[in-house]
Amino acid sequence: MKIRRRKLTRSTKYLRRAEKTIPCLTQTLSKGPTQFVQGVSPIYLERGDGSHVWDVDGNEYIDYVMALGPVILGYNYPKVNEAIIQQLKNGISFSLMHPLEVELAELLTTVIPCAEMVRFSKNGVDVTTAAIRVSRAYTGREKIAQCGYHGWLDWTICTTTRDKGIPKQTKDLTLPFKYNNIETLEKIFDENKNEIAAVIMEPIGIDEPKEDFLKKVQELTYDNGALLIFDEIVTGFRIAQGGAQEYYNVTPDLACFGKAMANGMPLSALVGKKEVMKELENVFFSLTFGGETLSLAASLATIDEIREKNVIEHIWKQGNKIKDGYNELTKNFGISSYTKCLGWGPRTVIQFLNENGTEWLELKSLFQQEVIKRNILWIYHLISYSHSDEDIRRTLEAYADVLAILRKAIDERNIEKYLEGKKVQPVFREL
Repeated sequence: MKIRRRKLTRSTKYLRRAEKTIPCLTQTLSKGPTQFVQGVSPIYLERGDGSHVWDVDGNEYIDYVMALGPVILGYNYPKVNEAIIQQLKNGISFSLMHPLEVELAELLTTVIPCAEMVRFSKNGVDVTTAAIRVSRAYTGREKIAQCGYHGWLDWTICTTTRDKGIPKQTKDLTLPFKYNNIETLEKIFDENKNEIAAVIMEPIGIDEPKEDFLKKVQELTYDNGALLIFDEIVTGFRIAQGGAQEYYNVTPDLACFGKAMANGMPLSALVGKKEVMKELENVFFSLTFGGETLSLAASLATIDEIREKNVIEHIWKQGNKIKDGYNELTKNFGISSYTKCLGWGPRTVIQFLNENGTEWLELKSLFQQEVIKRNILWIYHLISYSHSDEDIRRTLEAYADVLAILRKAIDERNIEKYLEGKKVQPVFREL
């Protein structure tokens, strides 16, 4: 594959300006410079169309990050754009409630299995935190068992290595358990009798649930008088229209949706069983922009398009082409013990391991560096409806080129020789 020379002049200039005014340089750590090989990767994007984006220097890329997942249909998607434009003519935020709140809430109750009532917000962490507060109010308990990532607020991020500034008392109330390991959750309940308000978890991350894990979690949670919350910020409208709860036929008490539900507009939703959601009449959860209409209009259009165009089927198909194609290439190059593509079709990651079985950031960095040079923007694969057969073909062609370089670098035992910038860094340091 021919590599075109790219300039990153304007990206670099913006970065120098950001160093003076923006802590961490970014609003979202996963989009920041530490997640990309600097000197090779673009830093600022300017526009997008379909599955492609252009950086501020005019370089074009096939995008597999898709704004970290919200862009499910594609950038600049006509039907969603039209819905936003039409609502914009009538106003964005108002002094009273707006009918779109009712219309979208009604639609969600027909799509999501557990949704009998609905409240809206803007970010995923808004609704995961609301779910925790509701659970504590409903059960009269304070402790939480959690599995997965649920946002940046104290109650959840306190279990990670980025816990500076969080009171110890908060840390004592959140107890992490391991996915596909029911014994770790059993231990939490055994050691905290009648103290657990809720179990909150991502129903699927990268690994599939094994041995009826989700059903076992549900049974254990209910046996101990707690509530079950599914964080479906990533899985909602992606693994299935009604999320992982529909796909695996396990219905929680509460569920949190966001990202893909509005094709890039800022919107999230807390949904759940009526008896639990009614507790919101006693719990304070209120925000100025909860009923902002452009996002509500975008969501109605997005969900309608997902249902009409068989979007879920498309992203599964295209995602599996990437996954299967990559893994076939690694076998051909004899490096499948070092790297493989894992996950479920619409959302896959590429794993890079050294001989010790630990993450090999240098190898990951080299892969990212080389695919970006071939105009593929990658940190993982989040497939959209706009990813075409030609996109997939070009991507696998680029991957074949890059894996040949990885094979050579591994054989020479000198990955750093091929790196043209600093290696990528983890968002969370290892515990």
